[in-house]
Amino acid sequence: MSIQSPLRLAVDIGGTFTDTVLIEGADRVIASTKTLTTHENPADGAMEGVQRALANAGRTLSEITGFIHGTTLATNALIEKRGARVVTVTTEGFRDILEIAYERRYSQYDINLEKTDLLVSRDRSLTIRERMSAAGEVLIPFDEAAVAGLIAQIDATDAGAVAICLLHAYANPAHEQRLRALIAEARPHLAVSISSEVSPEAREFDRLCTTVANAYIQPLMARYLAAFEARFAAEGLGCPILMMTAGGGMTTIATAAHFPIRLVESGPAGGAILAARIASECGLDEVLSFDMGGTTAKLCLIDNGAPQTSRAFEIARAARFIKGSGMPVRIPVIEMIEIGAGGGSIAAVDRLGRLTVGPQSAGSEPGPAAFGRGGTKPTVSDADIVLGYIRPETFAEGQFAIDPEAAALAMRREVGDALGLDARAAADGVSRIVDENMASAGRMHAVESGKDLGPRTMIAFGGNGPLHACRVARAAGVSRILIPTNPSVGSAVGFLFAPVSFEIVRSRYSMLQTLDFAAVNRLFASMVSEALDVVRQGAAEAEVIVSRTAFMRYHGQGHEIEIALPDRDLELSDIAPLTKAFETAYARQFSRPVPGMEIEILNWSVRVATRADAIQPVATTPAVRALAARETRPVTCDITGARREAAFVMRDALAPGDRLAGPALIAEPQTTTFVGTDFDAEVDARGNLVLTRKGA
Repeated sequence: MSIQSPLRLAVDIGGTFTDTVLIEGADRVIASTKTLTTHENPADGAMEGVQRALANAGRTLSEITGFIHGTTLATNALIEKRGARVVTVTTEGFRDILEIAYERRYSQYDINLEKTDLLVSRDRSLTIRERMSAAGEVLIPFDEAAVAGLIAQIDATDAGAVAICLLHAYANPAHEQRLRALIAEARPHLAVSISSEVSPEAREFDRLCTTVANAYIQPLMARYLAAFEARFAAEGLGCPILMMTAGGGMTTIATAAHFPIRLVESGPAGGAILAARIASECGLDEVLSFDMGGTTAKLCLIDNGAPQTSRAFEIARAARFIKGSGMPVRIPVIEMIEIGAGGGSIAAVDRLGRLTVGPQSAGSEPGPAAFGRGGTKPTVSDADIVLGYIRPETFAEGQFAIDPEAAALAMRREVGDALGLDARAAADGVSRIVDENMASAGRMHAVESGKDLGPRTMIAFGGNGPLHACRVARAAGVSRILIPTNPSVGSAVGFLFAPVSFEIVRSRYSMLQTLDFAAVNRLFASMVSEALDVVRQGAAEAEVIVSRTAFMRYHGQGHEIEIALPDRDLELSDIAPLTKAFETAYARQFSRPVPGMEIEILNWSVRVATRADAIQPVATTPAVRALAARETRPVTCDITGARREAAFVMRDALAPGDRLAGPALIAEPQTTTFVGTDFDAEVDARGNLVLTRKGA
């Protein structure tokens, strides 16, 4: 009797398309598909994609042994303001934490500055009498007698969720926990989030914002996750569903329902994981991950096989590229820059006669004009159709026909007539602007990180990434591009390589030279135990890796640097190597250390994750064979804007070692790779397309 290989599904629900991937064994993709996202009930589009993938592979849902899901629902609910009505409860005297924020304007001289929407108005900011010290000592006892009046105030706001953030609750959560219990007992229908669980870190504004965001989406996500799980169970799924998180790991549905804020940006995280895995397979030390979908484009820096990570990011910025204009959230996250540039991004001419693209998107409903679903505004995908980069005969697995004439009409009517251009020239302008926007975002992200894009290889995927990679790379100064297999569903493929993991951060202020080792080791023991409990819910028997981190800074500074710690109890002999590690990291970021300054530690972090299988790098280099084009298609040259013939080939007709000179279109069922006029494409030993700029 033969042993069946594990069969795993990944479903990534995006703003325009829902991607489904079926993998057998460790990494063999046996089916993948894209379906239009059904915004009214996202599970409908997911089920359609799963059924299609299973049918294509001749398998059934009952055979699935692993199911991973990522969704933009949490992100979109925050951006589109579709969450619950939230009331905050803070320590008496600290009602205006949200109003005061950082005590500064994010754009000092903008007289038309739009204030960041922090979801809770002042009339829904309530307080309770209590007080903890920064060391966790009770200064003012919790006033239980005042809770009845507080609940009456909550009732008057008609709130559906409560965010509790009491002063210094990260050091001692007792008052928050007691208040939550009393509210839950009196009003069990309310969703209650407490900061000591959601974001147990110092800095009360960030901690409160994170707790508010969690409470805001908790009722919506709890309903969605329960319905999603029930829907697939009713159809025969017998294994648990694991959720992708923003930090690049997987967690259980129960944990995701409790901390839905960790699901924000979960889809893009899968793409970064895929790019990191490919970088390790191909021996690439410096990579720029470029994921362009139907609604947004995401760029991430990957060094030595690991994506850049962060402890904080902003949601729904009022000003697209200005830090401080969004709602700060402190959770573990793969750091990337995301802009409103995708296939559905709408092109228009503003009142000053300037051509603009995005961030508004046609999404899947009504979609681009060419889709024939009611859309009338020209989009980036319409531009790609007019330019000849998207071919009707190979589009979207033949799920629906596209109308090039409708795309040209919309482009001419909304853009061309206003600028005195024909449809093709207007489309070329749209494509150039959106590609420059993405390249600018990549350059900005690299500069903010103190890194250079020039020597990096771009790994491009997503439904539109392979189409736009060459022009974005050219504008960003990148000369080498890698297009993986199954690029259109890259984020979903990345889900299947993510570990089951959970990360916890706790604030405990300490000076490095006078560290209380016994107290810190007890803190780490409790954090490891808590994180391990979560991981075991999703991977009961798997081998795990424990990573420990200290967030260190010079005494009196405002921000910390992340320093890795040994996976064991700390001891006196660790002070010298930790001092050296911090000064080395500080010098790398700020050019030099500061002699004689004391070092302090604000936060401690633990991440428990299942151990990944070892990645085998590519060992062989295939012999190169130049291909002559048997078929061509007319396209607009991405450099000159002139019409010319491009080689046309199906990707499955290529073999390792095949080389094709640009311009060329390499088509596959779910996307097309456009090889720019100044690029050559070659197939490597793993079937990846490697595009290299001529003369580079």
